Amino acid sequence: MKTDDPDPGGVLAIDLVEPCGAWRQALSDVETLCTVAARAALAGAATPLPRRGELSIVLGDDTLLRMLNQRWRGKDEPTNVLSFPAQGNEAPAEAPLLLGDVVLAFERVSSEAQAQQKPLADHLRHLVVHGVLHLLGFDHEAPAEAERMEALETAVLAQIGVPDPYAERAQPKARSHG
Repeated sequence: MKTDDPDPGGVLAIDLVEPCGAWRQALSDVETLCTVAARAALAGAATPLPRRGELSIVLGDDTLLRMLNQRWRGKDEPTNVLSFPAQGNEAPAEAPLLLGDVVLAFERVSSEAQAQQKPLADHLRHLVVHGVLHLLGFDHEAPAEAERMEALETAVLAQIGVPDPYAERAQPKARSHG
């Protein structure tokens, strides 16, 4: 479904697809969470689009992500988020620039949020930002790329009130005395 949320700058249209109803059951404002995170990622990336852009966010489940991960990455397991940048873009200049799709798995994202003791809404927004940055060409394969992408994610998330998802890594682990 197309979001009715106004885009004040007219920069980004977001098509939200919800094949997994558990998202809306867990987060009644899931559409707003995704929309705000996606627009913040675009703004934070400082990658101006040559014209109005469009992307899709698919709120799926582990079954869908496992199938996509197997087909496109050769990994027979679910994952939390996959990004599929649009290919080509030979559309007329007046047509929107198609950025691609960000697909999320409810069970995986939910279990990660619980394991990391963070709100599901925060983890969802982090992964939407992460996925949109991939659509804009950011990556984390090399250590320098990963550092740059994580710093950008952290800055974007701070703008929308989400704590640094990487902060725990920077702190020394507590030792168990058992």
